[in-house]
This record gives sequence, C-alpha cells and structure tokens, in this order.
Amino acid sequence: MTIETKVFNEQAGSPFIIEANGPSSDFRLSELQAWKDANKALINEKLLTHGAILFRNFGVNSVEGFDEFLTQFKTSNLLDYTGGNSPRTKLLQGIYTSTEYPAEHFISLHNEFSYSDQWPAHLFFCCVTAPEKDGNTLIADGRKVLQLLDPEVIDKFEQRKVTYIRNMHDGSGIFGPSWQDTFETQDKDQVSEFCKQSNIDFVWKKDGGLRTLQQGLGVAVHPISKEKVWFNQADQFHASNHPRDYYEAMVEMCNGKLDELPQHACFGDGSEIPDDALASVRNAFKQLTVYFPWQQGDALLIDNVLMAHGRAPFSGPRKILVAMS
Repeated sequence: MTIETKVFNEQAGSPFIIEANGPSSDFRLSELQAWKDANKALINEKLLTHGAILFRNFGVNSVEGFDEFLTQFKTSNLLDYTGGNSPRTKLLQGIYTSTEYPAEHFISLHNEFSYSDQWPAHLFFCCVTAPEKDGNTLIADGRKVLQLLDPEVIDKFEQRKVTYIRNMHDGSGIFGPSWQDTFETQDKDQVSEFCKQSNIDFVWKKDGGLRTLQQGLGVAVHPISKEKVWFNQADQFHASNHPRDYYEAMVEMCNGKLDELPQHACFGDGSEIPDDALASVRNAFKQLTVYFPWQQGDALLIDNVLMAHGRAPFSGPRKILVAMS
C-alpha cells in the first residue's frame, strides 16, 4: 500500500489530504493505523498548519468503521452533544449524525460549542453516504478571518466577548428546539444541574419553557500554537443571519425584543452587536470558505479552534457522522 499527501486547496491551505492509492477495498483501517503510528509528528504538524486533515480511500463508510477510526485516535473521551444548539441523532456513545437541518438550508460557518466556556478540541466527521449534488462541508481558517476584519470590530469582540441567549419551548412550541431535545432528557432537575455545572444562567418560564444565557469568547488563543483566532458564533445566532424579509418578520414577531427569539447574540455587556459588524464577519467567511466535497468513506479531522465549519445545501440522500473530543 502506498499513501500520498497533498493539500486540497493550495490557496486556502486546507484541508491537508492523506490518501491511499487504489480502490478503498484494497486498504483497511489497520493499515492506516500502522501509517499513523509511524507519522504522528507529521499528522500533528499538518493539523496545526492546515487546520484540517482529510483521510481518503480508507473506507470509513459505516458507524462501526467510524467507531474503529476514532479508536485509532485514542478518543476515549468522546463528548456528548448535551446542550447543543443543532438537531442531531445519537447513534453510538459520542457518535451523532451531523446537523439535521433541511437539505435546502445553508449552515453558516462556526466553531462547535464556541458559545460555551467549554468546547471540543477536535471534530471528526465521516461520510457514509455522499450527497448526489452539492452538500459540501465548508471550512474556513479563523486565523485568516482576523486578517480581513476591521481591528475595531476585533477589539470589541475580544474585549466585550459574546452573550448567547436561547429560549427553548417545552415541546409544544413551533419555533426553535425544545429543551428536552437540547438536553436529551425529560427531567428538569437534570437540566438545571447541567446548567449549574456548565456555568449557564437559566430561568424556567411559566409556560414550561427554558431561557439560558451563556458567555463565550470573541477571540480565542490556540492552546498549542498560541495564535489568535476568530472564535464565536455571534453571526450565526443573530437574527440578521436570516434573509432580510425573514429577519424583519422575526423582529416584528418579538416586538423588537430580539432576546425573546429562539436564539440571539449580543455583546457580553448586554449591548447589541451592530448588523454591519456581523455582515463584515459573514463577508470574511465568504472570502475564505473552502468548499470541500465528500466521497463515500472519507474521514475528516478538524481542529475546532483553528477552523470553522458549515454545510452547503444539497439534494439526494446525505449521511455524515460526527464525533467530538
């Protein structure tokens, strides 16, 4: 077996590709394990440099195969998605489907759990079923986002940080997720304890719903490289992320009280984030986005601090799995 390495997008510098030559049926994960063990330093170096590594042609095309792939990375501490803001299905301990938004929706780029004071260092994806058309996973380098933003915008986010507000219904609502789906339980006491342990401010509403507030960073420092990176989901949580007519309808629906929407983001001091600042963030991501196309059996490792990720709309079946550590 021979393995080639290259960069998918030279201009963007990501992802770095580790690819086996020949049909994937010729190779097994055990052979990848041997190669990885002999090239640990290279993998660590390339992950820091490029932010993402694609393992191609190793046939990681099932839940069981993905579980074996994760075992090779010694990911015994896979994280649950309890408290997450995206709809997912849990398949095995620590293994979920990727975000289950409708196929026609674009999922904007974000760092997983950047709205929390604890986040996964790494994300793992695998492609069980590649979409018939589009459905690319999108990635962008948070270090380069900082190079494109106005220093004044960066300073405000870095100094003030970001407060994320969520209003979850009790299962009887129409808009947004329920607290039961979000926290994977029907037990209010269990949710309350989770919030206390996770530094989440929370209030149980009279209608049975739940309101939470979390403060996250605006800019993070990578724990190993010590580089500063853009690290927040303010542009995704804010209502201005939606088409203009939908945005205006949402504002009208809540009588201008944006913090009553299913989710909202403001600065950590409670002041509103200007729409033009958020627009500049989205524009920076648009310039930097790498459209990474899936092939069945692909596995992708992402540094969750360095790289934001998202999803393009698609048609046809698509099954991507995700795990976090």
